[in-house]
Order: sequence, then C-alpha cells, then structure tokens
Amino acid sequence: MAEDETERLLDKLDVGQKVRLLTGASNWRTYAEPAVGLRPLTMSDGPSGVRGEAWDERRTSLVLPSPTALAASWDEELVRELGGLLAAEARRKGVQVLLAPTLNLHRSPLGGRHFECFSEDPLLTARTGVAFVTGVQAGGVAATAKHFVANDAETDRLHVDVRVTERTLRELYLAPFEAVVNAGVWAVMSAYNKVNGETMSASSLLEWPLKGSGQAKGDGPPDAGWGFDGPVVSDWGAVRSLLDTARSGQDLAMPGPESPWAAGLLAAVTAGLIDEARIDDKVRRLLRLARRVGALGPVRRQLAPPTGEQALLRRAVAAGTVLLRNERGVLPLDPAGPRRVAVIGPHAVSVRIQGGGSAEVFPSSVVTPLEGIEAALREAGGTGTGVTYAPGLPPHTRPRPLDPAWTRDPRDGEPGVLVRLLDADGAELHAEHRLSGRIVEPARVAGAVTVEIRAIVRPPESGSWTLGVGGWGLMSLSVDGRTLLSGEFPLDSDDPTRVHVSPPYRCTEAELTKGVESQVVARRRLDPGTGVATLLAAAPPPGDARTALDTAVAAARAADVAVVVVGTTQESESEGRDRESLALPDGQDALVRAVARANPRTVVLVNSGGPVALPWHRDVPALLLAWFPGQEAGHGLADVLFGRAEPGGRLPTTWALTQEDVPVLDTRPRDGRLLYEEGIHIGHRAWLRAGAEPAYWFGHGLGYTTWTYEGMEAPATVTDGNGAGVDVRVRLRNTGPRRGREVVQVYVARTATAVDRPVRALAGFATVEADPGEEVVATVRLAARALSHWSTDSGHWDTEPGEFTLLAGSSAGELPLRTTITVDGERSPRMR
Repeated sequence: MAEDETERLLDKLDVGQKVRLLTGASNWRTYAEPAVGLRPLTMSDGPSGVRGEAWDERRTSLVLPSPTALAASWDEELVRELGGLLAAEARRKGVQVLLAPTLNLHRSPLGGRHFECFSEDPLLTARTGVAFVTGVQAGGVAATAKHFVANDAETDRLHVDVRVTERTLRELYLAPFEAVVNAGVWAVMSAYNKVNGETMSASSLLEWPLKGSGQAKGDGPPDAGWGFDGPVVSDWGAVRSLLDTARSGQDLAMPGPESPWAAGLLAAVTAGLIDEARIDDKVRRLLRLARRVGALGPVRRQLAPPTGEQALLRRAVAAGTVLLRNERGVLPLDPAGPRRVAVIGPHAVSVRIQGGGSAEVFPSSVVTPLEGIEAALREAGGTGTGVTYAPGLPPHTRPRPLDPAWTRDPRDGEPGVLVRLLDADGAELHAEHRLSGRIVEPARVAGAVTVEIRAIVRPPESGSWTLGVGGWGLMSLSVDGRTLLSGEFPLDSDDPTRVHVSPPYRCTEAELTKGVESQVVARRRLDPGTGVATLLAAAPPPGDARTALDTAVAAARAADVAVVVVGTTQESESEGRDRESLALPDGQDALVRAVARANPRTVVLVNSGGPVALPWHRDVPALLLAWFPGQEAGHGLADVLFGRAEPGGRLPTTWALTQEDVPVLDTRPRDGRLLYEEGIHIGHRAWLRAGAEPAYWFGHGLGYTTWTYEGMEAPATVTDGNGAGVDVRVRLRNTGPRRGREVVQVYVARTATAVDRPVRALAGFATVEADPGEEVVATVRLAARALSHWSTDSGHWDTEPGEFTLLAGSSAGELPLRTTITVDGERSPRMR
C-alpha cells in the first residue's frame, strides 16, 4: 500500500517539481513539496552526537564516545542503545536524517579520521554498524551509511583515485555497507573520492551492487545486487558535474540551493539527455525515505524522550575502555587505599572527548579525568584532597579559541565574546553574544561584508601571548586599538573542512599582563567562495619544560599512585588531513618515562581516536586506552580505575610498537592514485602475512579477572549453499577473583588453498559473563561468508571445498584452541 501511494504522489508532480527535490534547499534541509504533503527533511552530523542545523555552541548536544570506542566494546546491544539515544537527540533537534555511521575501514593507522570509523575489520565494522543503524532507526530517524566507498584516508580525499581489486572491494570495503543494507538502512552517502577511475557520485557501484539494478557479470546469481531502496545522498559538495552524476545511482545533491543539478538538470531532462524515468526513481527513493521518517503524510506523534542519558554514556565509557596491560595487579585501585594520587598530563584537565571536523558537537558539560578521580575518592569516603595535579608539560603554544574563563563580552560583560556583522561602511547590522572565539557560522545578515569578534581579555599570566585570527581573505587583529596583523590570506584548499570548519590561524604576538584587561578585536571580510568561519584564538606564553617536568616527577614520587593522561591533539588527529606520525606530540613520551621511573605504580591513560606509538609500554605496569570517550569521560574512566566497572574494551584495530613496523601505512596518493596493493591483507591480516609482531593484537584487551579456554566444538562437515551458518561452541572458565566478561573470538584459516587468503581472519565472536570458577559456553555463529571468497571471474561468492581450521581465543594473537571443519559445495548464498 505504501508503495502504491508513493506512485500516486509521484504522478502528481511535473518534471520541474521532481527535479527541484533532488538538490538541497539549504545546507541541511531538502525542499518541501506541498502538492504531495512532503515536508522538508533536516539532516545533521554526526556519529558521536547530533549537532542540528547550526554550528552554535549555545545549542548543546549529548556527546557519545567516538565510534572507535563503540567498536572497542564489541557490544552490539550497547551500540543499539546508544543509537536509540542519538535518535532521541535528533528528534529533540528536529532532525530526521542522521549522517552516520561511518563504515570506512582503518586501512592505515595514519588515517586522520579513524576516530569516526569503527575498525580495521569488515566483520566487526559490519556488526557494529548494523547495531548502530537498527538503534537509530528504531527511534524513527534515518541512519545514513557513509562514505560509500573506499574513503579510508584524508589526503586529497576530494580527488584521489583509489585503485582496488573487485575482490578486495567485495570482501573488505563493501562488506559493511552490504550488511547494513541487508539490515534495512534508510540512506547511503556517496564519497568524494574516485574508485578505479569513477568518481563515487557517478560510480557504477551505486547501481550494482548497491541498488541491484545493474547487470551482474556473466550468469551472476540473483543476489549479485543488494536491493537498496533508499536514496543515495552526496557528501557535501561531492556532486561536481551534471550528466554523469544524474545518469548514475546518485539521488540527492547536498547541500543546496546551488549545485550542478540545480543549475542544469531540468534543461538536461527537457533536452532528452537524461531519461525522466531515472528522475522518477530518484524522487521515488526520496519519498520513500520521507515516509519512513514521518515527513510525508500525517504528522506522527513524537516518541517520549529517554531517561538516564548520563548513566548510559558513563557505562559506555567503561565498556569501550581497553586495558592493554596490568602488571603486578595495579588495577583496579582501591578507592579507600591510596591516600595520595598524582594526576599528571594536560589531557587530564583538557580531555579530548571527540574528534575534530564536520562531526563535532557542543557538549553541555564535560567531566574531565581529574574531576572523575576526585569525585570517586570523595564518594569512597575521602575528601578528594589527596589528589595532586601537575600538567608535566609547559602550556601549548598553539592558539585555542578564546576561553570564557578569562574573556568577556565588552558590551554586556558576560563571559565570552561579542560578534558583530558589519556593512561595507563598517556600520553594525547585527550583534550577538557568543561563548567562544570560534564562530563557524555567524548569523546570516543581508548586506554584511565583515565579521568582527571582539572581547575583553583578562590574561591569567603575564608575558608574550600568541594571538590568532582564523579564516580566509582580508583579515586583521588588533589589541587596544593597535593593529598587530593585517593582510590578505587567499584560499589554499577546496577541502570543506579546511574551508568551512577549521581554517588556519594567522598569528601575531602581544605582551599582556596578568589581571590587566585588554580589548582584542579580529575582523574578517566575507569574500564569496571562502566560507564564513571566523576564529579568534590565543595561546599563553611558553612555559619552562624542565620546571613542568620536575614538578610532575616530584608529585609522582610523593604519591601512592600516579595516573598519567596522554593523547593526540587537534593538530595531530582530525578530519581533513592524515596523520604524519603515530608518535604522541609535545614530549609526552618523555613525561611518561619520567613519571614511571619516579613511581612504580604508574597508570597511563591514552586519550586518542586511533593508534599511537607506545615506546614505553613495557615500562608502565598499567595501560588503558580511553579513546575519545565522550562527555562522561571522567566518571567512566574513574569507574574503571577504581573497579566499579570492568574495562570492557577489546582492540578494534591492531596497535604497533613503532610506526616503522606497520605493514600497511601509506595514505598519500601518487599521481592522483592511491593503490591498495595489499589487497585483502589489512590490519591483523597484514601483520600475520608479514610475520611481524605488533605491540598489541587486534581483539586484545584484559579484564579484572582471568579466563582459561578449555575446549571447542564445531561440525566436522558442512555443506555450503543452504544458507545456514556454522555454530562453534567454545568452552571457557573464569579462573580469576571476580565476575567478568570475555569476548570470545573465532578466526578461520586455510593453508592448502588455491586462493589468496589471509593467514587467518576474524570469522565470528560472542560474549559471555561468568562468576569466579564458573564454566560457560560461548556459541559463536559464523556467517556462511566466513568460509567463502569473492570470485572475480564468475562474479559471485565461491567456496573452495576442503578443510578449514577454526581457532578460538581472546585476540588475533592469542588463540589456544583449534579444530577443523570440512566444507562441501561451490557457492555461498547472500550474507546472513
């Protein structure tokens, strides 16, 4: 009935009305069409929170742990719950389409946007992605699987041509997208990049296999296409041409109202260059999406908002935290035990709760690791006064947006800044109070040609401060009426993140005196095509590195336990650029080593979105990965540190000891091409193929108990082709002192083979919980695909008959159990 109604509505539209619907009406909305009862669809980033339509720090959002942290939980039910929380946030902000999840893979640890992706492994990514999608869409909000496909690095991401074999695409990079399509995802986003010479907004992959409307190779099976029935939304600005994109499976060009389709699609259809039936298919998919999210037909009654959001976010922090190392039983700490705790490192008070770029949101509150530790000790009956904090490093010299803690609006005196829009004569057209010096989207005011940010600064210390203004075009910066910087700074990139979200700073220096107020003013001319983002930032005078380190070492030496929090920075890990190094920046490695020498009970927390080098990891008794843990960071991490919660995480990505050890590293195109020469061997597969030993294997993670793997059972023989997966039963026992949770992983291997295969690859996983001494059985379901490979010659999935080895254990490098299984048959069915 719904499809019949969609066809009836489609028949009511003329070609001009149809074409109009296929380009966005604004940055975040589609057009309404009253003739058929269609209301606008509002879209929003992102995976860790729902920003809504505006980049405005006054409109706050809940901030979840980063997607890598979600995958690290290996907990699909938790991810579904968090997806439901995002759906509720979307409804609260009037958003119908959430631009998440990101299903690209961690091909290289240098990928700058890995915090927004789940894992190096297609199966873990697929299962986590399906849980995310089902959680979001159960709340009546569309999830959008992105970025289709092979957008796995940031370098030249708008134009790079990824060269990858069909088999590698099918088995690795397309597999998570296929899984969420089979799970019923409502929207897919095409990527900026090219794949094998075709830009993804015009790629044949949008038709086949995604939509299943293309012709399979040879006598390909009926499951060659996936049958996706929703719209393909472009990444923002990715539709850069007319005919090739309009003739493809691309359905909606975002943002609007300007686009090649808005400018020329109607004329192309009228001239017979584009078949109107193709336009109908695009509009049909858009109407289908609108109906699913309640933007077509009668307005739906809103679902009740959830409760207990903070508790869920706090639980998620602990669930994704990975305990890499725990020697001498340092963890968990007894909250009634240590009377003196030294908390060290800038990240302990300036924790990174999320990654940088288009997916950023503005939290209403953040609990830092220092605050979480202090609160945990108070709750245990102490005062929290036994906690000493030392940064251990001098203040950073890179400007940060003005902090309301020591700035105020010169007009109303409130913490923050004054933002004014000026006309060509400098007259004020609009003014408003803002909370930060980072103004990504100033108010849109007719006739405005200049953005001005003005603040009264009361510096917390004296010396030579670095002041910066961010943006493009003609900019200036003055202090107390004296111009210190003025110039024309031409646009040097077409990357939307660099242009519109994080433009570079142009810096100068000014002598400021502690407690003495100065007025700082930044201006930026609004030139066409250069975006509107305007930033006013500052950095304190450089401190003395030796003094900072000595103070931290003294604090560690005087404490019963030292907790060091280290991590990446906005400059070293963010959207829009790949990382140059896996090393922690700013001397943090030396800080860890010095503290570890001073206190044998040193715990290190790593606050990063992806892998970092850990050259000191054997020098510290306890090592935790916190990822970007969201707004409840401090409480969740304190729960783990003091044993209220077990560290539930297992690595979703292999971690190297040094950058030089990584077998698949390069993210930089050569002559516009990035060659995926490693084929199906990425992540733990690549390490195994190279015969190399990482610092920590994919899947690794300790709890606060121990486990013994005692046996496994699997069918001796299976016949492929009947659609049934294989159940593997793994028996294990909790041999430790407390109840715990274990992620049981099963890998598949084959040595006698005519096909290029990984040494072993993840084939399935399940979780169990048990009390001390209790034996449990984990039933791990292997999908039929786990024993199959994509045949480029035949264009379908094949299974090589013969004997496979199944290995079970706690990580890709710790697999104490094995058995064999013999497979008959030649072809696998569609993924189950």
